Amino acid sequence: MADDALAGPEVDDFVVRPEADDLERAAEAALRPRRLEEFVGQAVVREQLSLVLQAAVGRGRAPDHVLLSGPPGLGKTTLAMIIAAELGASLRVTSGPAIQHAGDLAAVLSSLDEGEVLFIDEIHRIARPAEELLYVAMEDFRVDIIVGKGAGASAIPLSLPPFTVVGATTRAGLLPAPLRDRFGFTGHLDFYSPDELERVLVRSARLMGVDLAPDAVPEIAMRSRGTPRIANRLLRRVRDWAQVRGDGTLSLDAARAALQVYEVDFLGLDRLDRAVLTALCTRFGGGPVGLTTLAVAVGEEPETVETVAEPFLVREGLVGRTARGRIAMPAAWVHLGLTPPAQAESLFG
Repeated sequence: MADDALAGPEVDDFVVRPEADDLERAAEAALRPRRLEEFVGQAVVREQLSLVLQAAVGRGRAPDHVLLSGPPGLGKTTLAMIIAAELGASLRVTSGPAIQHAGDLAAVLSSLDEGEVLFIDEIHRIARPAEELLYVAMEDFRVDIIVGKGAGASAIPLSLPPFTVVGATTRAGLLPAPLRDRFGFTGHLDFYSPDELERVLVRSARLMGVDLAPDAVPEIAMRSRGTPRIANRLLRRVRDWAQVRGDGTLSLDAARAALQVYEVDFLGLDRLDRAVLTALCTRFGGGPVGLTTLAVAVGEEPETVETVAEPFLVREGLVGRTARGRIAMPAAWVHLGLTPPAQAESLFG
C-alpha cells in the first residue's frame, strides 16, 4: 500500500488528450475558403483569376504563372491554395527567404510533378542567383544543373514538367522587372471594406460554431484595419473573453470588453500605434521627427515602426511622411483628445 502511495499517479494521468486540440486546429483551418466562390472580397481579382483558371482547365494545360501583391493578411496564401484546388493539383509551399542558393531552388523545381502549383511567399526576397534560375524555369521549363567548378564546370540541362508558379509579395516594387514580366497574371489585393469584413466575420463565426450577435459584427469589423486576418484574430479573442468572463455569447458588450482588454480601440489602433501617435504629439510637438528617433522613443526597432505601425497610420490620415520626417496629422491630435500647438498647425496648413 505504501509502495502504491509512493508511486504517485499513473503515467496515463499526465497524458494530454489531443481530441480538443485537434478539433480546435481543424476549426481554425476551416476558416480558409477552399473555392473561389467562397472567397469574400477582392471581386475584380476573383473574377479575373476565375477566367484564367477556367480557361486553363478547359485547355487541359497549366495556367500562366500568377503574381499576387498587397499588404499582409488579405488572402494571398489562401488564393494560392484555392488555385491549386481549382486546378485539382497539389500545392508545394516555400518562401523567398528560404531560397538563398540556386541549388535550393533547383532541388524544389526538379521534384515538381506535372501541373503542380509552386507557391513562393515573399518572392521579392529570393537571392539573385536563384532568381536567375527561376527565370529560365518559368519560361522554358528547364533548369541547368552546374557540375564541377571553375574552368571544368559544365551545365547539364534538366527538363521540367509544366507547372505554375504563384508568387506572393507585400512589396511589388522590389521585384525585378525580368521576374515580374514572367507572370502571365498579376493581381493586386486591396484592403477590405467594412461590409466585406462583416461577411468574413459571419462566415468565420458559423464555421467556429460560436454565437455572434448581429450588433457585434460591425463593432469587430470596424476595428479590423480592413484585414480579414485581423478580423478573424479579433473574433477569436472575443470568443475567449465570452467563454471565460461572459456567458459564451459574443454580444456587443462582450466584443467591446474583450477588445478593451486587448488594447484595440475603435479605429483598430493597438498599443504600438498609440505609442507612436503619443510620442509624435507629446514629445516632439507633432514633428517632424526622424524614423530612428521616433522608434527609440517608443522602444521599438525602426523597421517595426515603419512596417507594422506606420502603413495603417498613414492610410488613416493620422501620420504624414515628409522629407524632414514624420508628422502628426490633425486627425491624430483629435484621436488622442489633444489640441495641436501653433507650430504643429503650420505643418499642415
